[in-house]
Amino acid sequence: MALLNIFDIAGSALTAQSQRLNVAASNLANADSVTGPDGQPYRAKQVVFQVNAAPGAATGGVKVADVIESQAPDKLVYEPGNPLADAKGYVKMPNVDVVGEMVNTMSGVTQLSGQC
Repeated sequence: MALLNIFDIAGSALTAQSQRLNVAASNLANADSVTGPDGQPYRAKQVVFQVNAAPGAATGGVKVADVIESQAPDKLVYEPGNPLADAKGYVKMPNVDVVGEMVNTMSGVTQLSGQC
């Protein structure tokens, strides 16, 4: 029975890290998406992990509790010739931290390779 528990915990980690990588990939893919369907720049997403253990259990797996939008402010880029620029010549850009997302990606891949 304990061996099955190990596989359940490892499987939950694989699932959670896979979702983390999907969100990071979406953030990177939209790092330059100035406008979305609502006319606003893309908002970076973040995965929130939560312990997935039975009450009173000493060990447990992990699950994705939620995927939330980052509260970081939009980046402003001075491009006065851009048709999306405001009166001062600034264009709102997505709040994606490309370097941070690359670190998330590398960390997620490391976590996945350690589970396989």
